[in-house]
Amino acid sequence: MKKVLLEMEDQKNSYEQKAKESLQKVLEEKMSAEQQLQSTQRSLALAEQKCEEWRSQYEALKEDWQTLGSQHRELESQLHVLQSKLQGADSRDLQMNQALQLLENEHQELQAQIERLQGDRDLCGTDTQHLQDQLKRSEEERLALVSKVQQLQGLLQSQSVQLQEQEKLLTKKGQQIYFHKF
Repeated sequence: MKKVLLEMEDQKNSYEQKAKESLQKVLEEKMSAEQQLQSTQRSLALAEQKCEEWRSQYEALKEDWQTLGSQHRELESQLHVLQSKLQGADSRDLQMNQALQLLENEHQELQAQIERLQGDRDLCGTDTQHLQDQLKRSEEERLALVSKVQQLQGLLQSQSVQLQEQEKLLTKKGQQIYFHKF
């Protein structure tokens, strides 16, 4: 009988050791997952901040582009006015020809300014597209990080449930071994 009790005691000790090792491993995995979750959450926060910065820059460039568009329309309107003045000036005398020369010079300056503004507008359009692409990439990164955070949270929950089940099982086995002894 003593031999059986000693064997049962050895088995109990063996089970307890295995259970402790299993619990230790689960705890280490849980801590690793929590650290990974914290790291991912920090990355997500940085990505969201970066996304917000890109969005702010995009809005500022968009406003600048609208302002340039308004200036361009105003200059085109001025150009049309000057062109109609030029057409009426052809039939006038030498004094009107001098005025016409001045208007032509002004027209060239405005045309050069329009070309510069168009170049600026084209450049802003390219910058705007680049910022939209970067904003889209930042949003995709943010969504990927959110998904990863959710996966890690799910993993932590399942490991917590698993750990609780193992603790219950160990408690139950410990009680059974205790009751079988007596």
